[in-house]
Amino acid sequence: MPFTESTEPVPATLRTGEFTLRPIVVGDVEMDYAAVMETRQYLRLWRQSTWPEDDFTVEANRVDLVNLEERHGAHRAFTYTVLDPEGTSCLGCVYVFPTNATFLAKCAVTAVGPDHWADVEAVVYFWARLPQMELGMDERLLAALRSWFKDEWKFEKTVYVTSEPFTQQVDLIERTDLTLKFELIEPGKPAKGLVFG
Repeated sequence: MPFTESTEPVPATLRTGEFTLRPIVVGDVEMDYAAVMETRQYLRLWRQSTWPEDDFTVEANRVDLVNLEERHGAHRAFTYTVLDPEGTSCLGCVYVFPTNATFLAKCAVTAVGPDHWADVEAVVYFWARLPQMELGMDERLLAALRSWFKDEWKFEKTVYVTSEPFTQQVDLIERTDLTLKFELIEPGKPAKGLVFG
């Protein structure tokens, strides 16, 4: 049974000395917007799209956050904002999906080795704000996420997805002991998604 169908609450926070994760809410719109726009060149590679456009607005971002908050509350998928320890600045975002999420169900998934997509418990996407990427926080975020999903979520088969054009994140993941498990072809996307576990 996908973890999103459970009535059990999911972990609410992850705290380190450098950052805090908590569920994103509509009230985060200004902080989130600032982080998104500062990082937009990398987010376009990550999303393989033109999002966020140069004329992306706070109000358009608010619509996105309404959807993310509703989806989180309904246990369909979970989105966490990454904040500084004081909770005053957005440093990135983390998205947690079941393998049967609508957009993943439309993807063509190819195993690179002996692993089976059906065995995957959670599919995680993440990004860090540009200045934090430059300071290597995205690497520390990934390390914290790996421990969090294993220790708090009790998942044994979590995978981390990035897009082939986002070479900075691909290189980051390849520096760890994670290995390429699957390739995703998402309709309308020009390049592959790379799935590490």
